[in-house]
Amino acid sequence: MVAETKYFGTIDVEDDKIIHFPMGIIGFENLKNFALIYDIDNEQKSKISWLQSMEEPLMALPVINPIDLMENYNPIIEDELMKIIGNPADADILIFVTMTIPSDLEKMTANLKGPFIINTVTRQAMQVIVENPEYKVKFNAYEAIQEMKKKAGE
Repeated sequence: MVAETKYFGTIDVEDDKIIHFPMGIIGFENLKNFALIYDIDNEQKSKISWLQSMEEPLMALPVINPIDLMENYNPIIEDELMKIIGNPADADILIFVTMTIPSDLEKMTANLKGPFIINTVTRQAMQVIVENPEYKVKFNAYEAIQEMKKKAGE
């Protein structure tokens, strides 16, 4: 599928890489098809990628795997909700959270409360609001990334 994007120009995404959100995402329920875009021009491997709408060129959300921010991220999601994306096995689930990246990177945050859950087998996905009270909408991602780098010896 060929799509026009604001940030990446014209992209061609193989059909088997399209992620379908049957219910859309919060605030954009009319957008159903997305692709994960990685910055391959960046010499250092960035942990941040983009959830790009295949239907709306201006809609691209920076996302990150929450494990890159918090080692034990384990959202509580009702089993009933998982049926929407085909009740995937734990090994077939990929989770991303959205990021807010202001010009002052020290104020970068991640929304741990509203992750995207992707069934990697069927490529069906949804955004949920998790029950965990310890997960915040504006989690300080900058501090978490610096801490993870320290632990990794970078």
